Amino acid sequence: MQIFAAVSPSSSPKIKVSRMKAGFWESIRSGFLKNNTTQVIEPTSTLEEGEGPLPQEFVLVEKTHPDGSIEQIIFSSGGDVDVYDLQALCDKVGWPRRPLSKLAAALKNSYMVAALHSIRKSPEQFDDRKKLIGMARATSDHAFNATIWDVLVDPNYQGQGLGKALVEKLIRALLQRDIGNITLFADSQVVEFYRNLGFEPDPEGIKGMFWYPRY
Repeated sequence: MQIFAAVSPSSSPKIKVSRMKAGFWESIRSGFLKNNTTQVIEPTSTLEEGEGPLPQEFVLVEKTHPDGSIEQIIFSSGGDVDVYDLQALCDKVGWPRRPLSKLAAALKNSYMVAALHSIRKSPEQFDDRKKLIGMARATSDHAFNATIWDVLVDPNYQGQGLGKALVEKLIRALLQRDIGNITLFADSQVVEFYRNLGFEPDPEGIKGMFWYPRY
């Protein structure tokens, strides 16, 4: 079963979304940042009016591991996602396999693709290869509306606040493009996750409707 959810401000697009919990980044610190060797690089944000533009790529989190290596989690919204890496990530989370050609088309035709990559550096060597650990994408009419799809995070990185950070940053990037109506379709078991990010199931009695082929 899928549930329709929407962030749909009536006058100011940014007021509604800024209702996200004030302790959003504190929740990340208490989750992903349990280890005091981990540091948030990007400053805190509550999507307030007048914020500067969000960079297309920046270090979201930096963590020092017990072996001395440093791991950086990088957020990007430039759409540079390798289709083979995405397929491998979908396999990790147990999603049904989709043809590579359709995955590539979905990425190409998306209005925005947000990704999380991991880069790990050790004292002995620096490996600058990016490992895809999360992705979300949005389609849009390029004027008023956007719909978020395919939010996924590597199981090895789940439960650390990264999914929330990914969606929050995607919303912020959409708002900065003056997209004021943001919707998504959520499975019943993750409705609360999106509710905590400011989404409301069936606001004002709006009902999502589906058309399926009849074979």
